[in-house]
Amino acid sequence: MLYHLLKYLADHYDFIGDNLYESITFRAGIAFIFSLIISMIFGGKIIKKLHRLQVGETVRDLGLAGQIEKQGTPTMGGIIIVMAIIIPCLFIARLDNVYILLMLFTTLFMASIGFTDDYIKVFRKNKEGLSGKAKILGQVIVGLVIALVMLYSDGVMVRMSLEEAQQAGYQIIEQFPSTHEDGAIVAHVKTTLTNIPFIKDGSTDYANWLWFLGDNARSLVWILFVPLVIFIVTAVSNAANLTDGLDGLATGVSGIIGGVLVIFAYVSGNIIFSDYLNILHIPNIHELVIFTACFTGACLGFLWYNSFPAKVFMGDTGSLTLGGIIAALAILMRKEWLIPVLCGIFLAENLSVILQVSYFKYTKRKFGAGRRIFKMAPLHHHYQKNGMPEVKIVTRFWLVAALLAVFTIVTFLKIR
Repeated sequence: MLYHLLKYLADHYDFIGDNLYESITFRAGIAFIFSLIISMIFGGKIIKKLHRLQVGETVRDLGLAGQIEKQGTPTMGGIIIVMAIIIPCLFIARLDNVYILLMLFTTLFMASIGFTDDYIKVFRKNKEGLSGKAKILGQVIVGLVIALVMLYSDGVMVRMSLEEAQQAGYQIIEQFPSTHEDGAIVAHVKTTLTNIPFIKDGSTDYANWLWFLGDNARSLVWILFVPLVIFIVTAVSNAANLTDGLDGLATGVSGIIGGVLVIFAYVSGNIIFSDYLNILHIPNIHELVIFTACFTGACLGFLWYNSFPAKVFMGDTGSLTLGGIIAALAILMRKEWLIPVLCGIFLAENLSVILQVSYFKYTKRKFGAGRRIFKMAPLHHHYQKNGMPEVKIVTRFWLVAALLAVFTIVTFLKIR
């Protein structure tokens, strides 16, 4: 809405800054501030409303320090995050952009899954919440939609030279003269190319992974691509959910990841930077700079209330949504292979649970009694059991997340 308003004013009136509607950085800055304000100002009112509705957290006594004090703290605070993302995005981003539409769908759909789970737990007094199968089904639907749009929508393209596109046999959507002095023709093409870190060439085509299918590889690439996207969405959203166990932990880590995604969205949508850094230039992806700015602002604003001692918990409404958004953004920017590094905290939390459960089952079968690798999983509870204060655990996890974020930027944007 802001884009069209500024464009209208620029077309019909002479005023200072009449080209602001074209500036991604200006609109992203406004989106970030708007998101931050919404989460901080309206967040307090929503928390009071949750108090009145008695939407309190039910805490199981696991013998963790400070755990019982959290009994009754309002949950379902993820509503604040969702509002702080959606509202600024609707006002500031271009709603005719396929990437924005996909992210709005992902946010609302994942939030609805988490909200349903929280609603059942809080209002139906069913501690199990939404069944695991129902959650997985919802995540599969989100992954399926993202994968199919990327495969078949003409709005999802990659820019390359026409000669390169013809040699590779890609479907050409449009072609036009290059802005470079050489006058070469460039094209926007349909492809399953994606960026790969630590490799000088910098990209790979998933169709090439199906070389054994011969000439049918490109038409049957969905066999590989669709399950991969579904797996990434499911894995990251569940990992974010597991990470949400201490005050401010998942929120702070997600905010740090969001800051990196802002950078990736900007350079991927900028012809000059993408050429210089040897990464794929993705036409129209620059609008995701605005969405990622909203996402980062929402996380930091929510942290105002979610930091220790938390006045509100995000619940599955927030944690599943954060994970789903991060996964979707990485996939759309064709940076999904950076997730293990960028989301290293999520990965460690997820792996700690998998290793704990697997080792316990294995030792129970072999020795008759289950043994544990960690004192408790997910990983942050292991440190709690060792007597480390909650604030120190969260702060150190944030520092590790920041280190991984910088490492991701340096290795991907410069070392190659």
